[in-house]
Amino acid sequence: MRKVFITGTAGFIGFHLARLLLAEGFRVQGYDGMSNYYDIRLKQRRHQILLQHPQFTATEALLEDHATLDRVADDFQPDVIVHLAAQAGVRYSLENPRAYLDSNVVGSFNVMESARRLKVQHLLMASTSSVYGANDQMPFAETQKADTQLTIYAATKKASESMGHAYAHLWSLPTTMFRFFTVYGPWGRPDMALFKFVEAIIQDRPIEIYNHGEMYRDFTYVADLVQAIRLLIDTPPPLPHTADPITGDSLSPVAPWRVVNIGNSDKVKLLDFVDAIEQTLGRKAQRTYLPMQPGDVPATWADATLLRALTGYAPKTDVKDGIAAFVAWYREYYNV
Repeated sequence: MRKVFITGTAGFIGFHLARLLLAEGFRVQGYDGMSNYYDIRLKQRRHQILLQHPQFTATEALLEDHATLDRVADDFQPDVIVHLAAQAGVRYSLENPRAYLDSNVVGSFNVMESARRLKVQHLLMASTSSVYGANDQMPFAETQKADTQLTIYAATKKASESMGHAYAHLWSLPTTMFRFFTVYGPWGRPDMALFKFVEAIIQDRPIEIYNHGEMYRDFTYVADLVQAIRLLIDTPPPLPHTADPITGDSLSPVAPWRVVNIGNSDKVKLLDFVDAIEQTLGRKAQRTYLPMQPGDVPATWADATLLRALTGYAPKTDVKDGIAAFVAWYREYYNV
């Protein structure tokens, strides 16, 4: 039985990935700090569901607590580590930047140290489309230069990519970074647009639409995202001199390291997104139009060609279907 250590299993994406791997017969060790960035009851409920599976165990501790992280990882002896835990949220990074350094830089370093010491077969770590920053050539491709991050959140994620490359080079540690594009779906985070919009419309409160609605996002349904991660687990980057060439590959010339976009490869205008939510709920939103927020970008759009080349898979869920699935979950979970 293959063993996967996942950080962030009480989080949105980690929960879904753990469920998928458990259903496929993996043994999963979860690790989550249970921070109070958003309603901890939602995190606790996710872990409660996972703990019903006999092949899942979990530890509640911070990534910064390297002694506990090392002990748990050493006891579990994973074949693969998937590092998803992070201080998330672009806007919160304006208020509390230190939390991002502690979790996303120091925490990621601690995870990499565990992976190095245990000589895992594959280390996979989450990054974000936000690392593309001020880039305006779209769709975003992994081979583009990405040196113009606009927030501390994005900067800490780019730092983890760079540290991951150094470790891959120094220790021949196969490492895959994945850049997520606006993930949404059931069990999603309350600080994200879909959750906030649905909650406000149901409660007859106004919603805030930034940049007067002139924004585009590559919305990626969470089930598609974790399926892509599942397939990438079995696709560790080779040593550069042993690799067959792939067009557009981001494989490092000096390390078994690559970065992969995971996105729907489809720009959706924010106003169309709101329209779809209104149609699903059967009621209109009270719209408050506001200027662009500091650090935000007008558009994201993934080139997922490399993901398809590596795995034969590409996210495909239509945003209207994804919204409907989220609304159904929200109504059941909150009994509204």
